[in-house]
Amino acid sequence: MNPKTSRTSSDSTYKYLWNRLIGFFPSFKTNFLRNISNLYNVTFRIRSRKRRKCLPLPLPSCSLDSSLIMTETSRVHDVLEDILEHVFTNLHNIQKNLQFWQSRAERSDVRKVYFMLFERGPLAFIDGTIQLLLDSATQGSSVQHMCQSAFVYIHERIAVLSNLRYSLATFLAQVYMEVDRYQEELVKDPEKLLPSLLVTINSLFSMLEASIGNQHALRLSDSSVDGSYSVPLLFEKLPEVNQEGSQWTDCEVRDAINLVYKNLHKLDSYLAVLVSKHQKPRKLTMHWIRYTCGAVGLSVCSIWLLRHSRLMGSSDIDNWISEAKDSTVCFFNDHVEQPLLAIRDELFETFRKRHKGMMDLEEVQLTSNSLHRMLLAFSEQTKGQKLPQNASDQEMLEIVMASEKELTHPIQNLVSGELARALLIQVQKLKLDIETAMLELEQILRANEINFAILAALPAFFLSLLLLMVVRRWFQRDKRAEGRGRIARLQRRLLIVEVEKRIMQYQNYVNQGLEKDAECMFGLILYSLDRLYNAVKGHAKATGEWQCLRQDLIDLGRPSLQTTYKLTVTSRMERVYDCLLPAKRP
Repeated sequence: MNPKTSRTSSDSTYKYLWNRLIGFFPSFKTNFLRNISNLYNVTFRIRSRKRRKCLPLPLPSCSLDSSLIMTETSRVHDVLEDILEHVFTNLHNIQKNLQFWQSRAERSDVRKVYFMLFERGPLAFIDGTIQLLLDSATQGSSVQHMCQSAFVYIHERIAVLSNLRYSLATFLAQVYMEVDRYQEELVKDPEKLLPSLLVTINSLFSMLEASIGNQHALRLSDSSVDGSYSVPLLFEKLPEVNQEGSQWTDCEVRDAINLVYKNLHKLDSYLAVLVSKHQKPRKLTMHWIRYTCGAVGLSVCSIWLLRHSRLMGSSDIDNWISEAKDSTVCFFNDHVEQPLLAIRDELFETFRKRHKGMMDLEEVQLTSNSLHRMLLAFSEQTKGQKLPQNASDQEMLEIVMASEKELTHPIQNLVSGELARALLIQVQKLKLDIETAMLELEQILRANEINFAILAALPAFFLSLLLLMVVRRWFQRDKRAEGRGRIARLQRRLLIVEVEKRIMQYQNYVNQGLEKDAECMFGLILYSLDRLYNAVKGHAKATGEWQCLRQDLIDLGRPSLQTTYKLTVTSRMERVYDCLLPAKRP
């Protein structure tokens, strides 16, 4: 049952009960009861507004924020938005199945035969195999006959769904054009416009009934079409007295609104049955072979596990679990706990090790100072003059090395010369070089301790990174065009391309004078805009560009705007808005 129909019926019942209740208290002031009633009405109205957001009505740009214009929701806007919502939902269901069958029609003959045999369920597999064997035994061209059957099977569904899409898109375009025609009155005085608008909607439903009825008659006349809906679509119609009256009572308006929702409910029911008979196979049906093999494999694994479990008196599973637990604990200790502890010790003991390094550096500095003093004393005694304190060690070492001439008389110079002092200075220099090299080597080893710990933790790090990537991919999967990944951006840009192509096709039909085809194409433009509207809404709000993008989408749906302006808008949308820009290449 339609929620709007039940809402209106319950609302009238509620008012009747309240009037009867107030009638029992004639002397009681009913202000309190009326306040409760008004509060209930407001709460119920707010709750009933929670509907699927679709492409907004083509109202003037100054009235897009309805909260600034109207203090309460008008019944006109409720009816129109609900009509658009129902039509958009049905169009999406039809378009989704139509795209599936069109993709199957573009496949090769071999893929079509494979679909007829293996992607329609086990019963179709059995029937198709039997038919294939019978045809091969009688006619000798079983594969060709199966290709023809697949062609007829697929194109029948494409024809039915295409006709339904044509009728619904035309109806959608007609409703939208009527709203665009009376957009000023819808803002200024929507309740005054309601009767004439309901009459127009009633006539549009009659035209939709005639369009779908013609297709229904064609399906019944074609005996090759299997599973077509045998009950024709018949909408409720307004009484003739209501269509001619200028002033309607509130009861007549309410009955007319209920009539609209009854027709919407009939349309939903009819399309649900008809589309279900021509819809694409379910995922479980298409991949039944994989699921069957998976179920068989799971059964075999279950039997194998049962044989090694305690139920059969075996302790193999317990031993495997224990070994896996020990291996996991060992891996955790060797590649997670110990490397992290080593890194922690290295980081938290930096100051202590730095202090120890400073002590080693002081020892080296003492050796260097001692060598400097020895060189200074030797050079002053050899030169016989006072040298500055900041004299370089290299210059003084050259003076020491110049005493090599004393090697010609080693015994004499060892007792009375400077040879012994020169040898001591060289030993001190060798000691300084060794201490300096050892200090540098120790610093290198200390600096690489954390690198060794990180190297030991690399297996656990890569395993954690892989697990994180899998979890992130799972939680951030692309939700078609509404997602945040590269594929979602590509699909949003393809929606703009689809809108642009349909705008040009619409203009082409208008130029050729094909009015019905132009109306259908305009309805498909609105459907593409509705999909784009819902796809970019969340992203545009996050980037702060929703107000401008929303206005551009509404402008693209206005039938009164020129095609050149609309194409300019689509080109700007592809270049300006962040949620519609191309995805950055990795």
